[in-house]
Amino acid sequence: MPDGGVQKSLGPMGSSQISDDKSSGLVDSPEAMRDVIDSLVGLPPSPPSLFIDLEGVSLSRHGTVAILQLLVQPKDCTYLIDIHSLGPKAFHTPGADGQTTLKSILESNAIPKVFFDVRNDSDALFAHFGIKLAGVQDIQLMELTTRRQGLSKQYLNGLTKCIEKDVTMTTNELQRWKAAKQKGKNLFDPSRGGSYEVFNARPLNEDVRTYCIQDVEFMPILWAVYDAILTSPQWREKVGKATGDRVASSQSASFNGKGPHMRFGPWS
Repeated sequence: MPDGGVQKSLGPMGSSQISDDKSSGLVDSPEAMRDVIDSLVGLPPSPPSLFIDLEGVSLSRHGTVAILQLLVQPKDCTYLIDIHSLGPKAFHTPGADGQTTLKSILESNAIPKVFFDVRNDSDALFAHFGIKLAGVQDIQLMELTTRRQGLSKQYLNGLTKCIEKDVTMTTNELQRWKAAKQKGKNLFDPSRGGSYEVFNARPLNEDVRTYCIQDVEFMPILWAVYDAILTSPQWREKVGKATGDRVASSQSASFNGKGPHMRFGPWS
């Protein structure tokens, strides 16, 4: 496994068995980045292989990007790519073929990339690194579309609510997952006395590292749950269009990724 990869396996409790390595666990050099790119070549496109999230300080065009979490489902591995340290090198370092980069993967329509609410991630990637995302699938919109008949589709659900609602865990498992998530939030949430600067601190705090991994580890499960329900070609087309609209909007000069308007879905 390339440096910075975190091996994980979804056991009976449905959560990741994170390695005991207490180092930062980050992909933080061009050499390690080359290894990561090589590991992404030739992955199957269906079901999607790549699940992505970003962390940063006020993640947007007005803030910074600190970490890109990349879960590679076929390899059962999550990479934490150190954008804070690598900067543009994270996106422009080629693999062994001299052509494939993280930028080319993110911008390829032929390579599906799964996000949960792509809007602020896309905003930050475009504003700071000129990344024009393509081939995006958005789990948040998939969940909204597949809600049971009679339930309102006016408001969007967050990732935590989707996990609590649609990932099968025992009460004890759910409590342990929540406890780990709260430890991370206590460190970065200003309303709890934390600071988003913890995402830039090196070595990365272990609780923050666990939080970053948790943010992507359940995404393949959620994608599979909603994809199995999303059988209507008409609704698949609607979700695809709405996802494309999100990416395009996030790249516009007028985009504002903060505020109550972000709670509303594209369908009532």
